[in-house]
Amino acid sequence: MGIIEKVLGAGRDVLSEYEAKQLLSEYGFCTSREVLAGSAEEVVEAAQEIGFPVVIKGYGPGLMHKTESGAVFLHVNDAAGARVAYEKMEKSLGTGLEGALVSEMVQGKREIVMGLHREPGFGPCVMIGLGGVMTELLNDTAFRIAPFDEAEAADMASELRAKGIFEPFRGEVAADMESVCRCLTGIGKIGLDHPEISEIDVNPLIIRPDGRLVAVDALVVLKGAV
Repeated sequence: MGIIEKVLGAGRDVLSEYEAKQLLSEYGFCTSREVLAGSAEEVVEAAQEIGFPVVIKGYGPGLMHKTESGAVFLHVNDAAGARVAYEKMEKSLGTGLEGALVSEMVQGKREIVMGLHREPGFGPCVMIGLGGVMTELLNDTAFRIAPFDEAEAADMASELRAKGIFEPFRGEVAADMESVCRCLTGIGKIGLDHPEISEIDVNPLIIRPDGRLVAVDALVVLKGAV
């Protein structure tokens, strides 16, 4: 049974971040290394396994907007900090916390966003733009209706006003454009393969200093979600 079928079978209409990243990885995305943990002790063990610094995020069906819920801790540098982060989430979220997602702290100065939504009468519409906290403010985006090939994906990226983000930047090499195009066509294929998906939001995708693209957060919403 696939990820989507398991989520629907459980009566849910939103994939967890962990599940969303699993789905993306099946379609060519590189995602951040991460471990699910269910207690403070497991969080510490996972952080030590991945290697500090790490990111610790609350895990639970109601935590779609983790940052606003105080369920995201960045740059956690040691075991004591990992334990404190989990205990803080336990105190603030209570039964809404099922566990934590412990991830590597991906380095890189450049962030982009990719996504998908369904346009009535057209099908899955794929988007690329500047990522992170500036996505909505700058509104620098490009769109295509799936399916499209990697040449068209490259054209999408070139339409951004800030397309220089893919070029060498402050000691970091140019972005791996094959990876960028593969991810864009991959999102389109997800939408075509899974008509039950209404929305995908991958934000941010960090461009590492070596040019590789890594998805560090993702949201997948199924039809019928409020």
